[in-house]
Amino acid sequence: MTAQSLAHLFNEQIQQTTIWEWGAVSLGIAEVLLAKINNIWLYPTGIAGTAIGIYILMIAGLYAESALSVYYVVMSIYGWIYWVKKSDHPQVKISWTTRNEWIITLIIVFAGWGILFLLLKNFTASTVPVWDAWVSSTAWAGMWLLARRKLENWVLLNISNLFAIPLLWQKQLVLFSALTLFLFVVAIFGFFDWRSIWKKEQLINNAFSD
Repeated sequence: MTAQSLAHLFNEQIQQTTIWEWGAVSLGIAEVLLAKINNIWLYPTGIAGTAIGIYILMIAGLYAESALSVYYVVMSIYGWIYWVKKSDHPQVKISWTTRNEWIITLIIVFAGWGILFLLLKNFTASTVPVWDAWVSSTAWAGMWLLARRKLENWVLLNISNLFAIPLLWQKQLVLFSALTLFLFVVAIFGFFDWRSIWKKEQLINNAFSD
């Protein structure tokens, strides 16, 4: 595909983009920027954008990504509650993933990949079951870590983003593909921003413990 045909496809997609797609993309951008600065408003913003995206992905035949979006809504509600907790408890702090959490993360990735692949292959008309399942399972794991405020959530989410970009492009969801590329870049900065926040909190804790 030449640069001219790519530009033509992009312009064509922009012209055909509905107000709902623009809404989903705009809310997705707002969500990742809020996550980058460690702001709890990422959750209601993400829930709203994801609810719109579910319908769009179903129409495109990306069934695992649509199911991923439903899971995302559930995990966002969980993460929202987990971050806030009870008013008389301290807010959950950013931390590194523990060994047990890594075991759970890897189970989510590989068991989720296998289960989603079988479901897509046997019960849907998906033309990309392996790819779709992998994008979704790695994102599931990343969102679980995000809900628990773990630094490595950015790594898992970017593994998902890396594979999602060409998948969405192949399905001619050019605007969603561009959004995912944006999310990929922001997630890199998000990791380092969160690490800086974690380091500052460690310095404060050490100062009080001395």
